[in-house]
Amino acid sequence: MSLDLTSIALIAGNGIYPETFVKAARRAGVQRLVVAAFVNETKPELAAMVDAIEWFRVGQLSKMISFFVRQGIKQTVMVGQIAPKNLFDLRPDLRLLMMLARLKQRNAETLFGAISDEMAKDGITLLPATTFLEDLMPARGHVAGPTIKKRRWEDADYGFHIAKESSRLDIGQTVVVKNGTVLAVEAFEGTNEAVKRGGAMGKGGATMVKVSKPNQDMRFDVPVIGPDTIRTAAEAGVDLIAVEAGKTLLLSLEELRQECHQRKVAVIAL
Repeated sequence: MSLDLTSIALIAGNGIYPETFVKAARRAGVQRLVVAAFVNETKPELAAMVDAIEWFRVGQLSKMISFFVRQGIKQTVMVGQIAPKNLFDLRPDLRLLMMLARLKQRNAETLFGAISDEMAKDGITLLPATTFLEDLMPARGHVAGPTIKKRRWEDADYGFHIAKESSRLDIGQTVVVKNGTVLAVEAFEGTNEAVKRGGAMGKGGATMVKVSKPNQDMRFDVPVIGPDTIRTAAEAGVDLIAVEAGKTLLLSLEELRQECHQRKVAVIAL
């Protein structure tokens, strides 16, 4: 679809993803940016970077859509995650309750897909989460940090296969491996906790692999790593991160490269 650069809304979770999108959207010529922010998730500093912002609790779907309608929004994008602990504190409004009741399965794909369908009823289109950020998705090969040996590429390839299967089964998109052994598979706890768990098992020299789902819907749940990922990996004893080429966003790329250099963590794309 063709983009309308008049106005775009962000459904903004945590981390640096939302501000990265805002900067890229401004460079692309978007005239007006509106944000649906979440208490205890979205960075308050984002307010100074956009034209309008309103704060919500996780689960206030009707209120969020009404905000977009009042702002004249026809396009929105999901940027940033919601911490799993806050999903346990979900207090859904009536519109979200009715939406959830229609779902036979509740995973990221079905939930976000249903939210997109609800917004479409009010004339709001959910854009790909990579909009304006295509240059942040690496091609295959070495991306940052030290050069790695053939054995580590083999470990990364093995982890890639396991992560693809895990994501196909809707378990998680990240695994930690070492010497051909799976140390940890991401589940509901999220990437960072899985990396900490796997790194502790590996006692150094472990490999983290993060992939997209088969037939990944690029509107949501796109794999992302950034400087915090490098720091978490290094502290856990993971010194190689493999991501999927062309399907993973690398945020704050220069800072990420600096962290890789300082902490001796390599990043490759498969």
